[in-house]
Amino acid sequence: MKEIIKQTLKKIEHPEIAKTLFELGMIKDIKFEDRKVSLNLMLPLKEISIKELLIEDIKRTLKEKIPDITVEINLKKMDQEERLKFIKMAQEAWRGAWRG
Repeated sequence: MKEIIKQTLKKIEHPEIAKTLFELGMIKDIKFEDRKVSLNLMLPLKEISIKELLIEDIKRTLKEKIPDITVEINLKKMDQEERLKFIKMAQEAWRGAWRG
């Protein structure tokens, strides 16, 4: 079960960047216990406009694979090093015109 969850999470793409959330360092600290998954969603800034969309994508994708699972998502802010890596990847893989 744990491996299915990890593999599923590794496939969720960012809606604006041609990379997965996993590749961008946005999903961390995945824990699985009974039928409950908890993870940290790492945000480059405290408030981003697509935060709710990301949360819903993660929950929907996991529940499609395992319908009776409970998903807990903790929002965390990236540290400076994580944010710099994220920005570099975002600039290289932006799906539209980069406005950074």
